[in-house]
Amino acid sequence: MVVALLFGSFALLLILRVPIGISLGMSSLITIFASGVVQPTYLAQGLVTGADSFSLMAVPFFVLAGELMATGGISRRLLNIADAFLGRKYGGLALVTVVACMFFAAISGSGPATVAAIGGLTIPSMLKQGYDKPFAGAISAAAGSIGVIIPPSIPMVMYCVATGVSVGAMFMGGVIPGILIGISLCVYSSLYSKKHKYINAEAAPFSWGNVGRSLVDGIWALLVPVIILGGIYGGIFTPTEAAAVAVAYGLIVGLFVYRDLKAKDLYRIFGSAALTTATIMVILGTATTFGRILTLERIPTMIADFFESVAKGPIMLLILINILLLIVGCFMETNAAIIILAPIFLPIVESMGINPVHFGIVMVVNLAIGFVTPPLGVNLFVSCNVANAKLEEICKGILPILGVMILDLLLITYIEPLSTFLPALLGY
Repeated sequence: MVVALLFGSFALLLILRVPIGISLGMSSLITIFASGVVQPTYLAQGLVTGADSFSLMAVPFFVLAGELMATGGISRRLLNIADAFLGRKYGGLALVTVVACMFFAAISGSGPATVAAIGGLTIPSMLKQGYDKPFAGAISAAAGSIGVIIPPSIPMVMYCVATGVSVGAMFMGGVIPGILIGISLCVYSSLYSKKHKYINAEAAPFSWGNVGRSLVDGIWALLVPVIILGGIYGGIFTPTEAAAVAVAYGLIVGLFVYRDLKAKDLYRIFGSAALTTATIMVILGTATTFGRILTLERIPTMIADFFESVAKGPIMLLILINILLLIVGCFMETNAAIIILAPIFLPIVESMGINPVHFGIVMVVNLAIGFVTPPLGVNLFVSCNVANAKLEEICKGILPILGVMILDLLLITYIEPLSTFLPALLGY
């Protein structure tokens, strides 16, 4: 009865288009009042304790760093570097989009932010060069999902908060899977563009002179991931401190080096970052309460028993979890899904000998695919807005790309060293 009320009210609120954080909180509160399982103050306690983590301090800093660097000219210079190498190839702009998203992923930690920063510049250019709208929007949305796989990654921080896994190990575990997905999207873009004869004849021919000029101009942009990741793995600062360093770096470079960032922009940037952070924290707090009510009703135990009875080994278990997470990614916000589901599944996968870092990467990649699957695919909506297209148009272009990403997911799922080699190399 309690579970039916909890999930029923949650589903109804989502259908009514109530924001995910409010839906989680309201369904928890309705269940608390109707069933009397706990006191109403339980929700307030969940809101406080859910956000009470040192690791979570990285979230607002990474959000703000992404905003500063997108406005401060760093994203544009990353595009220029990629364009110097790839501009005259078939699908040059699409390739530039994917590669620039991979670089920006090492700055922002957010999928939608990556689409907005890079796709906002490349989608109009692709359309102007004759690319079809479904492909231009879809490849930008898909490349943006790499933003939560290549470190730093806000969902990875959430996973670590929920499970106690090392943030550094998770960050390093996402590098190879993120690069794998990026290469796959480049291959698809090249083949698709060659078939449709998408090539920019006006782009400057490749020359080391152009490459050198773009690298010199973009050197401050290229140093961002070096400083963030090098500082973390060099033992200079923690991931949380690295996020604060990224903010200071983005502010100084944007204001005083590139000078694309103006003092008048700061109010809007800080306001936008605060709003995004507040949204994430509300989701985190309400999802914590939602998950605790499930725990009181022994739902995690029942799910664990079911999966253990059906799955006779790690291969079948991971198949079932992948299917469930792909479905969940279509309907639930990524951070909420991680906070609720990670503590449920981690004991099961560990009992079957699956590395918790590997499982965390599999979970994040699954939910990253959720960024480009309707009806909740946030990246799709950002891309639609930039391309001035209907969701149905972009969905037509995303279907074959989803096939490529799911193939990558299977490789990441069943070739564990893709996720664990680098963390092991660094002693995690």
